Amino acid sequence: MPLYRRIENRQPVDPVLVVQLDGWIDAGLGGATAMASLLESGTEGPLALFDADELIDYRARRPTVHIENGINQGLTWPQPRLLLTADREGRDMLLLVGPEPDMRWGAFVSDVVSLSVELGVRMSVGLGAFPAPVPHTRPVRLATTTTEEGLAARVGFVAGDIEVPANIEAALEIAFREAGIPAVGLWARVPHYVAALPYPAASAALISGLAMVADLALDTSGLDTAADVAGRRVDDLIANSQEHQSMVAQLEETVDSSEGTPMDLGEIPSGDEIAAELQRFLRDQD
Repeated sequence: MPLYRRIENRQPVDPVLVVQLDGWIDAGLGGATAMASLLESGTEGPLALFDADELIDYRARRPTVHIENGINQGLTWPQPRLLLTADREGRDMLLLVGPEPDMRWGAFVSDVVSLSVELGVRMSVGLGAFPAPVPHTRPVRLATTTTEEGLAARVGFVAGDIEVPANIEAALEIAFREAGIPAVGLWARVPHYVAALPYPAASAALISGLAMVADLALDTSGLDTAADVAGRRVDDLIANSQEHQSMVAQLEETVDSSEGTPMDLGEIPSGDEIAAELQRFLRDQD
């Protein structure tokens, strides 16, 4: 038995599947905000709902209870779902949203791929963001994870070998390759010192990257405006600390010197270093 239930039998036309499931690293809420901007354009309701009882650990991600004047009005359960929407020119998009499954990854991946084949998906694109030693004064760059060299070269990639914990989108990339469907994960690089704050510039870069790789017409104007506001706020905070000004200047020099190899991340600070720097940054805000 599949882990999903079809809600609507509409057959989209050559849709792109966009994947953003909560639960893995998403610096600056880059992926979540990018997906929220796609949802704001409106959806035609869910095409499929996945069985949360089989996939979600409710003690880790509890449902929300709605209480009105002491009366329990019901629960909202965390549930992966597949939604249908379209870009500005009417091209169909499928949005896979909700919590990343806690269990049964293999069965979930198999069902997502089978459902994608049934719906005629032409490409899968994942959205995410990670903290990196880059300054907020430079444009956000994207890095890819993909199973196709052409897609990696088109967007950019981190040179060399690296092993990191995987999210379920990485497993989907492998399964889509076996099904003959191109799949790519787009990752925005977020300045590590603001990784715990909303960073709409990363979301705008992800939407632009999605439009480019999947040949979609998408609007980033709202995200661009929010990015300008957030950038000025960070500028003001940086201006109050000579230490942070020096840090940003050093990051600018490093990034500018690697212009010929734009995906070169340099030496990424350890998790403890990032956490310590972020704590100092947030303390200065107070």
